[in-house]
Amino acid sequence: MKVPFTWKVTGWFMIGWSPEFPTGEVRPLRYFGEDLVAYRDESGELHVLEAHCKHLGAHIGHGGKVVGDCVECPFHGWRWGPDGNNKFIPYQPDRPNRALTLRVYPVREQYECVFVWHQPEGKEPQWDMPDIFYKFPQFETDPAAYYRAYPEFSRRVEREPVHPQIVAENAPDSAHFQYVHHATVTPRMLDWKIVDHEWQFVAGFPDASSDDPDEMALRFHSHLFGLGGAISAFEGMQNHRLIFTCTPVDDECSDLFYSIWWPRIPGDDSEVPPDALRERIEQQFLSTVWDDLEIWRYQRYVERPPLAKQDAKPYMTLRKWATQFYDVPA
Repeated sequence: MKVPFTWKVTGWFMIGWSPEFPTGEVRPLRYFGEDLVAYRDESGELHVLEAHCKHLGAHIGHGGKVVGDCVECPFHGWRWGPDGNNKFIPYQPDRPNRALTLRVYPVREQYECVFVWHQPEGKEPQWDMPDIFYKFPQFETDPAAYYRAYPEFSRRVEREPVHPQIVAENAPDSAHFQYVHHATVTPRMLDWKIVDHEWQFVAGFPDASSDDPDEMALRFHSHLFGLGGAISAFEGMQNHRLIFTCTPVDDECSDLFYSIWWPRIPGDDSEVPPDALRERIEQQFLSTVWDDLEIWRYQRYVERPPLAKQDAKPYMTLRKWATQFYDVPA
């Protein structure tokens, strides 16, 4: 997808789920046009660094290993610490090269979702990754009240030609539900506002059985935490939570991550949802990502869209809000 802005977006971005990064294992990643290495040290803490050893350029994610809180290069055994510094050279153990440093990508883990901070010049986080559950304290915030999201209610779609801003622009677009998701009732934007680095909105699905046009069968609360994704909570007919994110791989494509936390059936204390529920969530909710992708894969970005009156203000306000996350030019 060709867009008039950079893919080097600033913010928090999801890179996977915690169980995909076991203690003592090293994993190669590629995001933001860079090769990365992720490793969970022996104490259980997850780290993400630039992948190529500063010695002779070997990719540490392919064949590297965890030693204590360090990751060891498979080529000559140089070890790199969580701060990115060279900690050990096996054939001169008393003299690590203190001048060499790998770039560190700050990591946050929440409810088995893994996020990294990206800023093109490597600056430290400029705001905190919001808490997925406490983002909406008016609803149930105890994770134990929900079935686990991963792996049953989580999906990843890899290397799709979609820019994070295209995903974010779904937020003020209520009309597409009827045509893309085959909704029988078109939701309405009830409220929206900008709070610090977030674009927050509430949408409602009118109650088709009521004569009151303001009666909502379902409300959809959503906070975009930058262009990395959105945390959402449903109120009404369904009371689940979800996170939907988009992380640039390079200047052409992104990976998308989707997780749902569904309320437990009363009396069921299992982490794993029952098969019948899993099948229903797959058909009714997890499939919506592919509905959107059928549009996004072939979409051309329109810089000055002829918007309908009801959509124009929130849509263009979101685009203006999004400009703050581009710290380098296109």
